[in-house]
Amino acid sequence: LSYAAIGLDCPRTIGALKILRLYPEGEDPSVSLFRDYLRLKTVHPDPDYGETPLLYTEINNTFVTIVTWEGMNPALKSILLNSHTDVVPVFQEQWKYDAFSAFKDAEGNIYARGSQDMKCVTIQYIQAVRRLKVAGQKLMRTVHLMFVPDEEVGGHKGMETFVKHPEFQKLNIGFALDEGLANPGEAFTVFYGERNPWWITVHCPGSPGHGSRFVENTAAEKLRHVINSFLDFREKEKHRLNTSECFTLGDVTTVNMTMVKGGVAYNVIPAEMDVSFDLRIPPTVNLQEFESQIKQWCKEAGDDVTYQFAQKHMNQSVTSIDENDPWWKAFSAACRAMNITLEKEIFPAATDSRFIRAIGVPAIGFSPMNRTPILLHDHNEYLNEQVFLKGISMYERLIPALASVAAFPDEA
Repeated sequence: LSYAAIGLDCPRTIGALKILRLYPEGEDPSVSLFRDYLRLKTVHPDPDYGETPLLYTEINNTFVTIVTWEGMNPALKSILLNSHTDVVPVFQEQWKYDAFSAFKDAEGNIYARGSQDMKCVTIQYIQAVRRLKVAGQKLMRTVHLMFVPDEEVGGHKGMETFVKHPEFQKLNIGFALDEGLANPGEAFTVFYGERNPWWITVHCPGSPGHGSRFVENTAAEKLRHVINSFLDFREKEKHRLNTSECFTLGDVTTVNMTMVKGGVAYNVIPAEMDVSFDLRIPPTVNLQEFESQIKQWCKEAGDDVTYQFAQKHMNQSVTSIDENDPWWKAFSAACRAMNITLEKEIFPAATDSRFIRAIGVPAIGFSPMNRTPILLHDHNEYLNEQVFLKGISMYERLIPALASVAAFPDEA
């Protein structure tokens, strides 16, 4: 394996992969390594990437760490195993245990921020590769393990920037694996696309005046019309989701009002008010037509009502899940060989996969967690150690399968 910490301004080399060798008595070493990684406080707003039990590097918010296992034919397109190292904040008073203690209860449930999202996958990649190398496995295609910062705050300093960097181009990626979600049932969920996140603020100007009068054309009246339009649409989408077995959350548009701003005093009618929404739009929706609908809602609300985007992703690329597609065929065949049932969905939120797909690289979102409630970003996030260990075994089969996909005509 070779290692590099790639800065966005200059590359740096790191010396070694340091695996801890002191484990609690009777605990699987992979579980111990996972728990050590969970104890690292890579939590926003000030993630500490420092020296870790996993990697010794100068990584910070502008660095990406890459571990490379060169294949027997390095000229072929490579496989990317991507994971982000940062985690979201916690409200410690809502947790049973310290969110960074990696406490393991009597049932083997490991409680920690990042246990599902997505430090489990990071260690599963590493331990699967370690086992394959110890067994003397040789892969045809090169495999890159990549650890990126900043995903939980939009990926702008991480993957979004790095896919445009010359060092990323040198990796020659042909196919990528990234994070998915847990599945409470027996099946495993796999994600082949994502909804587009739009963050929008609607500005409503109006006539000011004294709080004792019926002033016409107020900002609040316009604001009410805007809110009603967005939330009426929200109810329609919610109804679609709740009345059709064909739909998952990733198949409908979610609308949530997240901020309202305006006013200076109880007795002063404000001259302007703002309302903000978080929209998540599936790739089946015509985005131009949807924005036209937003324009119409603003026009109907009254004069001079405008909107502005804080975030507006327009790429609707999805990864092929056709059984004739070589990448998907290799992935799904390996799962069938393990008697694993897959549920194929559009990811309801956003991951770094959207930046990978946007540059034309197929990517699958997959976190091997079944029989597990979805707890990412939630209080008391946990993962059972047996589910975690099974995931390592799954990657032991999936990685060689993907790295064995035959050369494409343009690779010959």
